Amino acid sequence: MSERPTGSGAALRAAFANEAPPPEVAAFIRFCHARRRVGWPELYDEMCGVAGRREFHGWGHEQLAAHGVTFCLPEMPRLAAWVWTVLAALDDDRQHAVQGTELGVAATPEVQAISA
Repeated sequence: MSERPTGSGAALRAAFANEAPPPEVAAFIRFCHARRRVGWPELYDEMCGVAGRREFHGWGHEQLAAHGVTFCLPEMPRLAAWVWTVLAALDDDRQHAVQGTELGVAATPEVQAISA
């Protein structure tokens, strides 16, 4: 297991702020967020449920752990930072889609799907 920093919650979040999640993890987070449009920490409950029911590509806790997602307390700051990173990117995509439509520019199908 990798060495994790110790300290306050804010300090731990900052330690992982620039660590982007692997693409498979980002897809898992987007999947869970699409099912229940909430932020952290509420999304944690949805993620645990999805993992327990193997609703994302049939992946359970073991498969998610192999991709870096664990639901244990010491790993929580990294998971929270990954969620915030993915949700911020979704907000940016939505913002660009809204600005594009305001200017009369059609959004790409990918952005339209995210915005829906």
